[in-house]
Amino acid sequence: MFQLKTILFTLATLVGASAYAGDVKPYNQAQFDGLVTSGKPVVIAVHAPWCGTCKTQMPMQADLMKKPEYKDVTLMTVDFDSQKDVLKKFNVTSQSTMVVFKAAKEVARSVGDTNLTSMDASIRKAL
Repeated sequence: MFQLKTILFTLATLVGASAYAGDVKPYNQAQFDGLVTSGKPVVIAVHAPWCGTCKTQMPMQADLMKKPEYKDVTLMTVDFDSQKDVLKKFNVTSQSTMVVFKAAKEVARSVGDTNLTSMDASIRKAL
């Protein structure tokens, strides 16, 4: 019985924690426009499937988005190889780029960053 209560408590904690997680979704122009127009914070993360740095960044960014303070932040992923129009729109020339927006204003940009603390600081600028 004790084991069942422990498992149920753990599950409830995990479900509750995910309720605070910010959204992670593929980039969509209409959604991006709607979010920034309404003053919401947005992070654009540019990745490539062949990029080692990107493979390191992706789980780190996803973990950061689980923090309660980022519950209103949307992280939108952009594929470096197939979404060239989006890269041009945001003046991105390299994979592993993160662009942070507070409403419609760019407040941070990094390329190749795999330091959790500095990525966190960049995202925090959107709040």
